[in-house]
Amino acid sequence: MYIAYYDESGDDGYPRYSSPFFVLSALYLHYLDWQPIFEEVRALRRNLKQRFDLPVKTEVHTRPLLLNKKPYRSLGLLPHERVAIISAFARLIGRLPLKVVNVVIVKPRIRKPDYQVLDTALTYSIQRIENDLAPDQNPDVKFMMITDPGRMGKMRKTARRMRRINFIPSKFGPGSYRREIQTLIEDPLPKDSRESYFIQMADTISFIVYLHTAYTLKLAHVSNRLAAIVSPTQIALWMDMLKGSFNLQASRKDAYGIVYHPR
Repeated sequence: MYIAYYDESGDDGYPRYSSPFFVLSALYLHYLDWQPIFEEVRALRRNLKQRFDLPVKTEVHTRPLLLNKKPYRSLGLLPHERVAIISAFARLIGRLPLKVVNVVIVKPRIRKPDYQVLDTALTYSIQRIENDLAPDQNPDVKFMMITDPGRMGKMRKTARRMRRINFIPSKFGPGSYRREIQTLIEDPLPKDSRESYFIQMADTISFIVYLHTAYTLKLAHVSNRLAAIVSPTQIALWMDMLKGSFNLQASRKDAYGIVYHPR
């Protein structure tokens, strides 16, 4: 049994939207690795408490932390200290026994007025996890999804559809073939990110991938305030730290395995 934790960066709106990208990150691990990983993350949180007085129970939400918004402003963290906290998480995630699938919806490339952003991103994500779990070779392997409650209704609808009917684009032509998802069990289950280190790690990954996408595709502007704190060089360092956790087979067209759509 595997557990997949989901979080996102950007909004899933279209054709009206506030962010040009929607990044959906799925962090998944075998259930036997859950406790050891939890202990490693808890040890990191204790270390960050000693170094920066960051309370162990305070949620790490990457964007507001970097921008020094509430509730972090009262901690008096300097910009390089906030960057160091995210670096510590990226470094840890990259060496943990888990995998990550990142899907980026690039809205300026969309041509269909009825394009479903979240449905498309989640469809690609679930397909990539299933491919990695290889049910043909491991018929007993299953996974379940846990996510912040905000988008539960849409995610439930997509997950249920994929268990009933699922079309996969052919690698050899413009057509597709039907293959229902075999490994996903249950509907996505809700959990508040404040109560989950794993969802918080997925948040960190998704925001770093968002920044990486903004700089590499050059289709979005990073705010001056954020750019003053996080340079393209720092983002590249974070991506390299995280690379050990990325499912690179999710997209062989990208060095980090990121699935971009539309291409």
